Amino acid sequence: MKTVHNFNAGPCVLPKEAINAAIEALKDFAGTGMSVIEVSHRSKEWQAVMDETEALWKEILNIPDGYKVLFLGGGASTQFLTVPMNFLEKKAAYLETGVWAKKALKEAKGIGNAVCVASSADTIFNYIPKGYTIPTDADYFHITTNNTIYGTEIREDINSPIPLIADMSSDIMSRPVDVSKYIMIYGGAQKNVGPAGVTFVIVKEDALGKVSRYIPTMLDYKTHIEGGSMFNTPPVFSILVMNYTMKWLKGLGGLKVMEQMNIEKSNLLYNEIDRNSMFVGTVANKEDRSIMNHCWVMAEAYKDKEDAFMAFAKERGMVGIKGHRSVGGFRASLYNACPKASVEALVACMQEFEKLNK
Repeated sequence: MKTVHNFNAGPCVLPKEAINAAIEALKDFAGTGMSVIEVSHRSKEWQAVMDETEALWKEILNIPDGYKVLFLGGGASTQFLTVPMNFLEKKAAYLETGVWAKKALKEAKGIGNAVCVASSADTIFNYIPKGYTIPTDADYFHITTNNTIYGTEIREDINSPIPLIADMSSDIMSRPVDVSKYIMIYGGAQKNVGPAGVTFVIVKEDALGKVSRYIPTMLDYKTHIEGGSMFNTPPVFSILVMNYTMKWLKGLGGLKVMEQMNIEKSNLLYNEIDRNSMFVGTVANKEDRSIMNHCWVMAEAYKDKEDAFMAFAKERGMVGIKGHRSVGGFRASLYNACPKASVEALVACMQEFEKLNK
């Protein structure tokens, strides 16, 4: 069988240990004689998974007291609406750094007064805005820490004068985070922490209950806190794979170790993009470059070689490196479970293509 190197942006590569454990749980979950997708979510065996998964999140991410971790359906896109529903009273502030940040702002504007503090839309989101002023009269400031389509990332926790909320769908668990600087962190699981189908929400309890509007039951975070993420039937299989993925991450040594591994992989690829005469990175400012999603295009003199490189890479087992349609070119997503050997194979592929075509 040909070796496949999975660089998909999501759903993406997951730890083999998590996948293999999930396969066994599909056959027989926790000795119940039933599959995990058959067992009651009210059973003691399933409750143990929910409790353990929340405990793993709190331990690995060092989440302080006073925060709840929720596992919900609907994806991060549903949270774009749920966030302003729970927190927007008079005004909300948003940093627009990509498509998903733009969509989050759109939903907030549908709820109330939401303003764009700064945007990088002027150059197709290929940088992180700087030098902006966060309005102190806003109820919260919303950021999207990693932009999968454009390959930019906010890699330091912002010091915000108002409550801070972050969509960390595509870089959660890739590095340590000071959770105490946020009232809420949320995201889809299908990058670093599991398969599609479950959305994580880390929310500070005392930040809730401050809006005067009626909040529909399923959009009220208090509903899910009181229900232990099981007000309705949870996405059990996705949560179980998340549980196994978190155990894998803990076994590696946690987030400091994971960050170093990710930086090492990222540097390998960026160094080749910068060195190789056939390619140009789309994010020029190195401090704005994502260590999760790496974007590049053909150099001007080799534009006619784009399809040839895509075919060349595909023949060598590279999967998912076609850039998003709004950007073009190429994108390689090096999420936590992407092995260094795959990055080395991609770099070798780029080097070989250069030798054959210069």
